[in-house]
Order: sequence, then structure tokens, then C-alpha cells
Amino acid sequence: MIAKLNHVCIYVLDQDSAFDFYVNKLGFKVHTDVPMGPGMRWLTVTPPEQPDLEIILSPIQEGMMWDKETTEQMRVLVKKGTFGSCIFQCKDLEATYNELKAKRVQFTKTPKKEFYGYEAIFVDDSGNWFSLGQKEIKS
Repeated sequence: MIAKLNHVCIYVLDQDSAFDFYVNKLGFKVHTDVPMGPGMRWLTVTPPEQPDLEIILSPIQEGMMWDKETTEQMRVLVKKGTFGSCIFQCKDLEATYNELKAKRVQFTKTPKKEFYGYEAIFVDDSGNWFSLGQKEIKS
């Protein structure tokens, strides 16, 4: 029986740039950063309060999984913002939104109360979009 999810993959256009975005802007912690052969690197980060969930910042590159044509198609799709990868949670959406805006994180939706909670949407440096939510709505 499956017990839990411990890794999730986010495809990025450039690992060095993604490292800067996820670590220096979002405040994630580096879990693993090791070379895996010529031109390959295993890079995972974790949300500060969830160290057992590793987010793989995986480059879109020809090789193991994709041929040249598929690699280019994936790069175009990521750049276009086709993929909404996940929902991140915070304790204070307004404060987190203001902190990330100050770090030049691009938001496509400002904080808004929805029927399911309080939400904003931001985009990473590759084009992936994410929901940033707060479960308990302040009155």
C-alpha cells in the first residue's frame, strides 16, 4: 500500500535560475544538489516547514526521457504557462504576498477571498504557475 508522496517534479528551463528563484525568493531549503553525469544534476528543494517533501527542479533536456522534438515542445509549453503545478500554503497570505512581491515574484492574481479560502497565484521564472493559499480567512 502507498504510504505517502515524498518527491514531486517541476520542470524548469534553467536549473541555476530555478535554484535562485526557489531558494532566494521563495525561501525553500536545498535538500540535494549533486551532479549526475555530464550535463546532469539532481536538485531538490523543500518547503521550510515540510522537509520530507522534496521538489525536484528538473531541467527540460533531451536524453533519458525525451527526443529533441519533445524537448522543444515541453520547453515551449512551460514558457507559455501551461502547467499549474501545485498549491502552496502559507499562514498569512497578505504578508507572504507582500514579501514575495518585494522580491519581484510575478503574481497573476492578487490575494482574493474565494469560497475555498484565500488565494493568490504566482509564476516561477520558467513559466509554471502556482496557487498560494491560506486556509483560514481573516475577517
